[in-house]
Amino acid sequence: MQTVLIVIHLMVVLALIGVVLIQRSEGGGLGIGGGGGGSGGGFFTARGSANLLTRVTAILAGIFFVTSISLTILAGWGRTPPDLLTPAAPSGPSVPQSGGTILDQLRQQAPAGQAAPAPAPEAAPAPSGPQVPKSQ
Repeated sequence: MQTVLIVIHLMVVLALIGVVLIQRSEGGGLGIGGGGGGSGGGFFTARGSANLLTRVTAILAGIFFVTSISLTILAGWGRTPPDLLTPAAPSGPSVPQSGGTILDQLRQQAPAGQAAPAPAPEAAPAPSGPQVPKSQ
């Protein structure tokens, strides 16, 4: 059903583009309908073709809107709206609630046969003022 509607929609789009390009423009740009010269009278006079093309454009535009809305409805037919009140399951790693650091948790998870990594040595205190370079 959706494929048939897409094909109809594309045919309407192409027809609409063609009809709009055929219409006589105000500035005389791309329009070819109702040019000067030739034997007048008949179906394609300037006024007759303008009325016909205006009606065809309006009809094709209406069909375009109907097929667009139909495709939108068909696209969302089987979907359920997201439930905003229930939280989604966490997708990433969980944050520890024990208050310890990540290093503490890694030490606890270390296998029994393997020694826990040694703690980092204490850093030297920061100098209180500028230091004079020592000669070697």
